[in-house]
Amino acid sequence: MIRILICDDEGIVQESLKFMIKKSFGDTCEIESAKNGRKAIELAESFGPDIIFMDIQMPGINGIEAMKEIRREKKNIIFIVLTAYDKFEYTQKSIDIGVMSYLTKPLNRDTLTEVLGKAIRETKERKEKAKNDLEVKEKLEVVVPMIENGFIYNAILGGIRGGGVGYQELLDIQTDYGYAMIIECGDEIRKGVLTNTVGAGIRMQKHYMVMREMVKESTGGIVGGLIGNKVIVFVPCESGEEEYEQRVLKIEQIRGMVRKMERQFEAKFKVGIGSVKKWKEIGDSYQEAFDTGCHGEGKVNHVEDLSMTLTYEEGYPYEMEKELFAAVESGGYEKAERLSEQFVSWMRSSSEEISNSVRLKVLEFILRAEQIAYMQGGSVYHFASREGYLDTVLMFRDYEELGLWFVKKMKEISKHIATKQQEKTENIIDKVKEYIAEGFSGDISLEKMAKEVGISPYYLSKLFKESEGVTYIDYVIALRMDYAKKQLSHSSKSIKEICHESGYSDPNYFSRIFKKWTGQTPTEFRSGGV
Repeated sequence: MIRILICDDEGIVQESLKFMIKKSFGDTCEIESAKNGRKAIELAESFGPDIIFMDIQMPGINGIEAMKEIRREKKNIIFIVLTAYDKFEYTQKSIDIGVMSYLTKPLNRDTLTEVLGKAIRETKERKEKAKNDLEVKEKLEVVVPMIENGFIYNAILGGIRGGGVGYQELLDIQTDYGYAMIIECGDEIRKGVLTNTVGAGIRMQKHYMVMREMVKESTGGIVGGLIGNKVIVFVPCESGEEEYEQRVLKIEQIRGMVRKMERQFEAKFKVGIGSVKKWKEIGDSYQEAFDTGCHGEGKVNHVEDLSMTLTYEEGYPYEMEKELFAAVESGGYEKAERLSEQFVSWMRSSSEEISNSVRLKVLEFILRAEQIAYMQGGSVYHFASREGYLDTVLMFRDYEELGLWFVKKMKEISKHIATKQQEKTENIIDKVKEYIAEGFSGDISLEKMAKEVGISPYYLSKLFKESEGVTYIDYVIALRMDYAKKQLSHSSKSIKEICHESGYSDPNYFSRIFKKWTGQTPTEFRSGGV
């Protein structure tokens, strides 16, 4: 059944159209009518027409305005314009709306039959395509997990070999990098070890598809099947380099995913994460993820946060060193200053005299910190910039002088990084606020905005809250509500029009948000003139 809406303020035109349509197409069409643009907008929502005959010249909301409003929500409706004037007068105004054809009054039955027949055929083709697309989607929901599982299985066996390109094309992998992640489930975690892994794995079988979607939503990864109590995931990355801050944010995001899964499935989870590799070498990252999951004591463990390959002499302050460079990478110059002072104290306690080992360690730390700054863009590399470092450390005869120089350098480097990060943050936030101001009436979801500025939704949310003092969502709502209040106070637009212009498709939802924000409904606000 094809649904047709006739919108014309002349009753005789409506009846004439109905008669000709029924005469030519019989009972294959269900017809409704409207006398003005506002009624047409309402029927477009409730009746759901496939084809709309729209008169241009009507009182109130004219045909052009009505079609624009309908098109915002109904992308596939076919419009046929009715006009008593030359159609070319409206061609430019209608071109963006996607009008299929124009009919000049008085209507000619043969012309109407030809135009409507074309519109009906196009409607049927669209519906058939939508049906086929749905069938394809349903098939993909079965096939894709099998392909993803095949990719994961091959990766575990030592890396993709001959069929690598095929998997890359099938799974639409657009990057050459990624990391492996292993998710394990159990009843409890005791001293870093999951209990009753067999029983938990069996229980998780029935929840696997839900779990799979949660993992894909959180990571965007390729998810393998449930093997015992383990699920293996490959997460594509844009580059092979991963900054400390990015790693921290990734871990926090995965921790959030774990918390959701624990609430959902009444189980405990432990995650091991490997380092970023070329995706054809994902087997190496998988092994890292496996070892990390075994050795890590937390719920989420990253290979680079565990000392599994390097052994330090007894008494060496490895944790202090790790904290110091984490502070440097994150631009925490005050913490870097404090930890540098502590490290100098440790060297003094280990060696009363300033030995060459001490001098070399100081140089090692400073050069390592500067390398971090160069990589992050916090400092500009100059080949000769370190020329005097060796002479300087050789000149020092006591810890006080050496310590002051060392601490000062580590703090300066960290400050450079902090400044650069702040500049990046400000640029991102300024860009986001500009996008919001220009497009708050459309789709400006956190996910879309994050994609626009090239960072993760989680990171954008964190940056925005830190910069503006409010969440991204609250900022958008505040902007929309300010606009709505101005329109309600100073324009004659309908509440429905203001609702759409404020970025909401559902007037009822808009009304609820408005009342929650202002304490009044839109109608009450307008009546009060506040």
